[in-house]
Amino acid sequence: MMIVNREACRGCTLCEKNCPLDAVHVIERKAVVSEEKCAECGICTRVCRFGAIERPQQSLAQSVVCSSCPVQCHVPVGHTGACKRYTNENGKLVRNRKLVMENKMATHPDSRLNTPIITAVGAGTNYPCIRPAPYIVSDVRDGVEVVTVVTEAPLSYSGVTVKLDTNTYIGEEGDPVYRDGKVVGMVNTEEYGSKMIAVGGANKLTGPDGFTVARTIVELANGEAVELSVNKKIRILVKAGEAPVINGVKEEKMRIGCGSATVGLFARKMKDAVDEVIVIDHHVVGLFTEHLAGAEVGMEWSGVVPNAKKSSRGRYFGEHGTGIGGTTIATPRDAIKSVDMSRARAGMQILVVNTTGEIRALFEVLPDGDVKEIPMTPKATALADDIRDNCESSLASVMYVGGTGGSARGGVCTKPLAITRAVHDGKAVLTVGGAPAYVLPGGGINFIVDAGKVVDHAFTWVPTPATVAPVEYTMKRSDYEAIGGHMDCIRPVEELREETGE
Repeated sequence: MMIVNREACRGCTLCEKNCPLDAVHVIERKAVVSEEKCAECGICTRVCRFGAIERPQQSLAQSVVCSSCPVQCHVPVGHTGACKRYTNENGKLVRNRKLVMENKMATHPDSRLNTPIITAVGAGTNYPCIRPAPYIVSDVRDGVEVVTVVTEAPLSYSGVTVKLDTNTYIGEEGDPVYRDGKVVGMVNTEEYGSKMIAVGGANKLTGPDGFTVARTIVELANGEAVELSVNKKIRILVKAGEAPVINGVKEEKMRIGCGSATVGLFARKMKDAVDEVIVIDHHVVGLFTEHLAGAEVGMEWSGVVPNAKKSSRGRYFGEHGTGIGGTTIATPRDAIKSVDMSRARAGMQILVVNTTGEIRALFEVLPDGDVKEIPMTPKATALADDIRDNCESSLASVMYVGGTGGSARGGVCTKPLAITRAVHDGKAVLTVGGAPAYVLPGGGINFIVDAGKVVDHAFTWVPTPATVAPVEYTMKRSDYEAIGGHMDCIRPVEELREETGE
């Protein structure tokens, strides 16, 4: 179990509040660890601000080391590790939930409803929404009459989420995003290998810079190039389907994974190429020989210490910055903090590489523990090339986000709650400009759609301000009638084709 330095402990209770196993309690202002429950997950050491708790050098003999994640809990008999997935049953770790063979029941729409009969692009808007939608058309598909209701709906509740495939630092979560000096959005939470920006939303659209916001949403959704800036410092040129350009530099590759994942993917090739590898990443820096994947291929820790804060075995937290891979590391040499010569040996080769394989350098360990850069060997070059060649090309993607759960439903039918339920039940399929939309669960009709799959230049805006999205609802005629549809407005699609000459 964890060892408590009672003199250093201040009784702040952070360890008690964060322990996932209820194994730490503060008694008389001192932390006390339960030998029976503690799995040595290390959370208490990471939250302690006074260095009062540390992991023991040797653990209880009856505990079992779990290798299901990098934490490597030492699970006591009859108890679980920190994640509570595995129980130590007489010295064997057993998953404490049976394998689930059947999936949860889900509603799958009729395939005849997957695509609209016509799109709403060019349909116009019958405002106010008390009027039926501009076009309500029918067609027969596999013997079943299907109806599509279309309108170009003005949506105040709308925006875009911009996905940038890059490791380059663009700012912290919540930082303001500008266009022409006006705030149009913010930096969002990151996704795997990508930075995210949220533009728009009802509050931005109805704010003092709403016109700029609306124009930005529409131009991004229509695939036009737009220059944004974060904190008025970091310039980002965005065009859906093309690589983002950040501060004048065009991104080339999307990272293959974090530093730890890169080690996991290439551990066998690393063993054959060099003695040690540090993979620089702003999220998790990977150290090959200390990593579980390194142990899997027969390696032991080399004595090299990376310039990052240790998280778990072979995994270190990087810091956000403008250096390599979005870290504070300016050069490959800076990635090597020190070399423990009680473990290392002179002549060892250390490859420092980023997660796209584009930045790489090879170093040799000197007798005094220092390192010097040496020319890349063919094996080290091949390894870095392999990492690079397994990366995808960097792209910018734009997802339009909107909500049609308000008055826009009036043009569809006379029972607004009924169309909402029909959409969530899969009886009515929502598409946007012909593209499939994901409808968020819960109340209302809130959706997200890949703007790149929508009909070209389908979005517009009106100076209320609001964006205008082409929305289609497709369902069986019988279901349309059941929700109070405008039955007298239905027109056969053939009649519309004759009228338009399409």
